[in-house]
Amino acid sequence: MAQSLGILVTSDKHLDYVINLTDAAYKKGKEVQIFFTGHSVKLSLTPDFKKLVGKAKLSICDVSFRANGFHGREEEVPGVGFKNFATQARNAEMSAECDRYIVM
Repeated sequence: MAQSLGILVTSDKHLDYVINLTDAAYKKGKEVQIFFTGHSVKLSLTPDFKKLVGKAKLSICDVSFRANGFHGREEEVPGVGFKNFATQARNAEMSAECDRYIVM
């Protein structure tokens, strides 16, 4: 079984760090999961967000997405299906499932 990395993203800054860390882990054969919450959900609507698709399991806090006024724009988020707009329970699951867990 491959080692796994969970990444909790809370800030709408430094998407490049998230992408670079994900790329490095992916190239090393690690399984990567990323949960976006709070202001970080804004990153899901930026052009560079698509660089994460296929390299990590992506989840977005549905409450944060709505609180930031993005309800109805879920289809615009690449690589994130309806079921991946989740609650904080998904974040808790990720932290329990992954060998390593970091907050950015």
